[in-house]
Amino acid sequence: MSLLAADRPLNTLYDAMLLDLDGVVYIGPHAVPAAPEAVGKARAAGAKVAFVTNNAGRTPARIAEHLTQLGVAAAPDDVVTSAEAAARLVSERHPAGSDVLVVGDTGLRQAVRKMGLRPVTVASDSVVAVVQGYSRSMSRDLLDQGALAVARGALYVASNADATAPSEWGATPANGSFVRVIAHATGVEPVVAGKPMRPLHEEGIRRTGARNPLIVGDRLDTDIEGATVHGAAGLLVLSGVTAPADVLAAPAHQRPAYLAWDVSGMNDTHPEVAHTGHGARCGGWTVTVTGGAPAIEGTGDRLDGLRALCAAVWADATVDPGGPAARGVLARLGW
Repeated sequence: MSLLAADRPLNTLYDAMLLDLDGVVYIGPHAVPAAPEAVGKARAAGAKVAFVTNNAGRTPARIAEHLTQLGVAAAPDDVVTSAEAAARLVSERHPAGSDVLVVGDTGLRQAVRKMGLRPVTVASDSVVAVVQGYSRSMSRDLLDQGALAVARGALYVASNADATAPSEWGATPANGSFVRVIAHATGVEPVVAGKPMRPLHEEGIRRTGARNPLIVGDRLDTDIEGATVHGAAGLLVLSGVTAPADVLAAPAHQRPAYLAWDVSGMNDTHPEVAHTGHGARCGGWTVTVTGGAPAIEGTGDRLDGLRALCAAVWADATVDPGGPAARGVLARLGW
């Protein structure tokens, strides 16, 4: 993937904005400052907006209520969760009314019921599938029941495979960590519904009717890789967990099409990044690579400098993106 130019705002080039939540629209209990206005502006331009999250614990109604309280207008139908994508995976394989053992929280149970399936908590012979999602109150009993049902041959679906989740104390074990308990005990790997796998973004596309969506996120390994998996354009925002050094070192399948400071970038034009003989140029910045070492000259928006640096490093296999020369360029740009 190479960085793309856009001479028109992205909200006019793409018909739907599939927005990640944490790090993009809000950070914990607080809105990203640009988010309320940015979402309204994208809608005013005619783009559909959906909030697409790997969170399987909270219901769409609860998430929509939280967004509205933060000043971001949202209805439950605007929210697409990995719980809904997981429940659809089961519903496509088993008839309505089938028993599904839910190893997770309210959002996951509600999603299973909404798909016409029957959520249960005991590994009886009637259980056709186990669906597992994140819960802060995950119990040993539920893990035991899930493992028993999977061992008996039930379809195993995970809402997502995120190893950690942010908390006020730092990174704590998330659904992917608890999934390893059942997978290790049974030797069965789950079908994963959440990002970066296809089902969650497919649910977002189905919900919005998008033909050409833009996937907006702050994580390379879920949002941007998910865009690549789906063959869609990805906009990486720097308001969340990904640092410029991470972008520079990203493997090909995790490289964004666009870079922005925050979600307002979906309403902006994006500059051309021109490849030169031994580097790249963007805005007022030029990066030159000599003997595998990048150097930068220029002035202007330092995001343009990062764009030029990424283009130069991604195009030259001799450059160590984590080496001292690359780090020096990032320091020159203020990172």
